[in-house]
Amino acid sequence: MSLGKLYLVPNKLGESKTYNFPEHQYTLIKNTKYFIFENEKPGRAFIKEISPEKNQSELNISVLNKHTIEKEIKNFLNPCLSGNDIALISDAGCPGIADPGSEIVRLAHENKIKVIPLVGPSSILLALMGSGMNGQNFKFNGYLPIEKNERKKKIKILENKSLITTQIFMETPYRNNKFLSTLLVTLRPETKLCIACDLTLSSEYIKTKEVKIWKSTKVDIHKRPTIFLIQSN
Repeated sequence: MSLGKLYLVPNKLGESKTYNFPEHQYTLIKNTKYFIFENEKPGRAFIKEISPEKNQSELNISVLNKHTIEKEIKNFLNPCLSGNDIALISDAGCPGIADPGSEIVRLAHENKIKVIPLVGPSSILLALMGSGMNGQNFKFNGYLPIEKNERKKKIKILENKSLITTQIFMETPYRNNKFLSTLLVTLRPETKLCIACDLTLSSEYIKTKEVKIWKSTKVDIHKRPTIFLIQSN
C-alpha cells in the first residue's frame, strides 16, 4: 500500500473578506477527510469557508498545540500510513512557522511520508518583505521575555545583532502598545523599527522609521496582530 501525503495548508491571517484561496486548496480540502488543526474551532471555520458543501460531521480531526500530549502525536499520521492524505492547518498563516506543526512534519520525514507545503501568507515573511530591511540575513526570535529588566536586556542584545542581521519578533496583541513603549525607550534613536500589523487585511499597516521619529508618531496597535523588526544603523 502506498503512503498518503502530508499537505501543509496555509490559513489566512485574519477575518479578511477579500483573501482568495488558491484553487488547488479548494480541491484538496474537498477531497480530504483527515485534518490536523492547531485548534478545532478555527480549523472547522476554515473548512466551512473554503468548502461549505463538506459535511463537518465526517471530518476526522486531530488537534496539535501546546496542550497536546506527546504520546498522542505519534498516532496523528496513522491515516497516512494507511494510504490517506492529511491536511495540516494552523489557526493563521503557514504551518510549521512559529507554530507547533513542525513536530508533525518531522515525524512525516521519519516515516518516509511525502510532505507537500502549499503557498500562502506568512506574517513573518510579509513583514520582512515590506520592511525594507536586510532580507539576506534575518532571524525570527518569537516572543521576548515578559519580565521588564530581562526584556530590556534582550532588546539591547538584539539591537546590537541587528547591525548585520534583521531581528524579528512579536508580542501578544493585547500587550502591543505597552511593548512598543518599551522598544521606544530602550532602542537607540537612530535604530530603524518596522511595525507591521493586520497583514493582508483592509486595516493593514506597515511603516519603517527611526526610533526618534516613532516617538512623535501616534499609532494604536492594541489587539492587532503585529510583527516588529529592527535594524541598527
